Amino acid sequence: MRDAQARTIYLRDYSAPDFLIDRTELFFELDETQTIVRSKLFMRRNPDAATPNAALVLDGCELLLRSVAIDGIALTAQQYAVTADKLSIDKVPLQFVFECETLIKPQLNTSLEGLYKSRTMFCTQCEAEGFRKITYFLDRPDVMSVYTVTLSGDRARYPVLLSNGNLLEQSAAGLRHTAVWHDPFPKPCYLFALVAGDLAFIEDHFTTMSGSDVLLRIYVEAKDLDKCDYAMHSLKAAMRWDEEVYGREYDLGIFNIVAVDDFNMGAMENKSLNIFNTSAVLARPETTTDAGFQRVEGVVAHEYFHNWSGNRVTCRDWFQLSLKEGFTVFRDAEFSADMGSPTVKRVEDVSLLRTLQFAEDAGPMSHPVRPDAYMEISNFYTLTVYEKGSEVVRMLRNLLGPELFRRGTDLYFSRHDGHAVTCDDFVQAMQEVSGRDLTQFKRWYSQAGTPRVDISGHYDEHARTYALTVKQSCPPTPGQSHKEPFHIPLAVALLGDAGALRLQLADRAPDLDLDQVPGDNTELVLDVTLSEQQFVFTDIPEVPVPSLLRGFSAPVKLVYPYSRDELMTLMRRDSDGFCRWDAGQQLAVAALGDVMAAYRRSKTLQLDARLITAFSDLLADLSTDDTLDPAMVALMLTLPTEAYLAELATEVDVEAIHVARQFAREQIASQLQDILWSTYRANQMTEPYQPSAQQVARRSLKNACLSYLMALETDAAVAAAVAQFNDSDNMTDVMAALTMLVNSSRQGERETALAAFYQRWHDEPLVVNQWFQVQATCRRPGTLEHVQQLMQHPAFDVRNPNKVRAVVGAFANQNAVNFHRADGAGYRFLADQVIALNKLNPQIAARLLGPLSKWQKFPAAARARMIAELRRIEKENTLSPDVYEVVVKSLAGS
Repeated sequence: MRDAQARTIYLRDYSAPDFLIDRTELFFELDETQTIVRSKLFMRRNPDAATPNAALVLDGCELLLRSVAIDGIALTAQQYAVTADKLSIDKVPLQFVFECETLIKPQLNTSLEGLYKSRTMFCTQCEAEGFRKITYFLDRPDVMSVYTVTLSGDRARYPVLLSNGNLLEQSAAGLRHTAVWHDPFPKPCYLFALVAGDLAFIEDHFTTMSGSDVLLRIYVEAKDLDKCDYAMHSLKAAMRWDEEVYGREYDLGIFNIVAVDDFNMGAMENKSLNIFNTSAVLARPETTTDAGFQRVEGVVAHEYFHNWSGNRVTCRDWFQLSLKEGFTVFRDAEFSADMGSPTVKRVEDVSLLRTLQFAEDAGPMSHPVRPDAYMEISNFYTLTVYEKGSEVVRMLRNLLGPELFRRGTDLYFSRHDGHAVTCDDFVQAMQEVSGRDLTQFKRWYSQAGTPRVDISGHYDEHARTYALTVKQSCPPTPGQSHKEPFHIPLAVALLGDAGALRLQLADRAPDLDLDQVPGDNTELVLDVTLSEQQFVFTDIPEVPVPSLLRGFSAPVKLVYPYSRDELMTLMRRDSDGFCRWDAGQQLAVAALGDVMAAYRRSKTLQLDARLITAFSDLLADLSTDDTLDPAMVALMLTLPTEAYLAELATEVDVEAIHVARQFAREQIASQLQDILWSTYRANQMTEPYQPSAQQVARRSLKNACLSYLMALETDAAVAAAVAQFNDSDNMTDVMAALTMLVNSSRQGERETALAAFYQRWHDEPLVVNQWFQVQATCRRPGTLEHVQQLMQHPAFDVRNPNKVRAVVGAFANQNAVNFHRADGAGYRFLADQVIALNKLNPQIAARLLGPLSKWQKFPAAARARMIAELRRIEKENTLSPDVYEVVVKSLAGS
């Protein structure tokens, strides 16, 4: 097994498939104890293959092979060879029909890959390599085939039988019935889908821009029918948006979504039959938070957008995963921005990137947006591929401008429709429409790590010029010791006393895109292409404050020696929402750094008064400035998270970070009580709940204020939290209040609220998951022992990924002060769960390992304990490739 675990696949070794599959016919005889799969593959040798006379080698895993035939003639056991993961036939014709029959047991498939049972329904998850657990096939994305699928199942147990494409016919005989589905669009097998169960549905219609009628259905268990309307609304909004913004029209007469309770991912974009985790489709105000509604909207849009950026044009190999995922994340982010607040959405996405993806870039699993090697592809469904990949697409849009970018996507879709292509093909389309040389830009795909951009400014009073000197560097990452300069689009403005100054460069920077200059010439997108460059602005009448990386124009760590007063200026006056928020974050980081330093030296703790003044001014401006978005104010009032502070640290002092942040919250609450209370009361709402941008903004601000007030745990604050918990008609306010009470020292109120919440919602699995999570992330001492008790709760099921994420994942990833306990018990707990889950669901087990993989950033004692737990996992004799890869890479250099 160790040999299999150590096998590494390299991008450089890619070669075209030896065979192609023009048509695929599948027959499934679904049953409770075993399922029979018969496949008929219409195959031919690939004229572009490197080996003209290659043997036929098909992928297959955990299959019981019952028969094999070529062109209708059954093969004997001596005519083919079967191993644990392959079926091989030495000699086959140029063109032939391959047939086989396999037997599988979906009810025992706890990996949730391939065909498996979720509660009472059959469903599939084939991306990346799950199809090989269904039947023997060329399980790779560059083999595209037209599918016809026949499903047979018990009519009473499985009245709904679904697959990709259009329903051709239905029939019934005795206790069983049959459905035949045909998908006319060639697709790789990772996009195959099957669902069979006793499901109800809601139905709607959408008329495309060319006048075609599309039937829309969302299938769920009957008890969940009342939670589907928002997903349907989001689907129709996404379909319209994709037509208007990208000119992409849906191409079949039916689009189905199915909600599944046991699912490793958020959702899957299978052609015309999207399968969703229930958490990404079910929503109603009483059970779903504002964030939950936004997640439903974003995930529904993401999977729908894949119909073009992923399905019609797919990736040639799994190294090109960001071709579809990074592009589609960018598309769904822009959609969500248009549906709500663009600035808030941008800040939320940047926060995720800077906290988690930057940490991934700096860790042992660091890899480029287009990886050059992997052992297990499921480990590369990462923030780097998705979120950083999205930022790479955004940079292209920043460099080309919206009009040329749209022309580039049009060319990409039209040129590659029906094909499996590469990231280079995407960039090439952008290069052709713009006439720009993007060769250097492609380093974003091949070089790992987060570039650091150091900037200094110099004002020459006599020459009335202002010079920005820009230096870029990128630290070594595993397998890449040296980095060439990136092509970085750096959006800048200069603020004077009266506002933004008009900009004119003394010498035009190389390839400066003048299309990116706004009409008032107050912002420029500079092309940073060298290790060190200088940009000189002329006719600058005063010493400016530079506004840098506006809109977070590139995924870099920017360093500029701002004074705290300059940061306050940017907070108050910058017209760029991201830069205003970021200035506040930088000011808070500096202030918290003072507190941490004092704590380490056992000195009296004191918070910089400028931070409190900045927050006070921000709240005061709400009453006089109608343009201020309450949601943005709530974000600006939120201190940097403990995770972000840890990411910034050279060596993480978990206790100092936690103490400093709690002290700051108490100081802000103490000195701003009056305005916090008045803001809280002013944003109370009596109108019916809506997940609208306006209401979401007011709730986020109201709960930000109450959270500060609860830091003091005054009787008035606790009473307000209890009242909000008891009286609110929406889960957003209920969960906000419950979180505050759970983290308070008021044991009576805490236990009463937890008991009441569970009593009310124990029949709603997704709500119970929220109940689990709020307890797993409680920062109070003793939480680890409580988490261990939660795992014995009747509502917890280790086989359900959502519950594992809500308890184990939430504790290890979001509760640093308890996970990093000095005795190492948190580390032992996580290692125990990884070892247990490795046997049930290797994907989930591998994804839990992230916190232990970051041992390099912690003090010696913690580092030794984390390494010891990784070595304990490594010693397991039956490690899956998923877990083995993460453990081995995490231990490198230990």
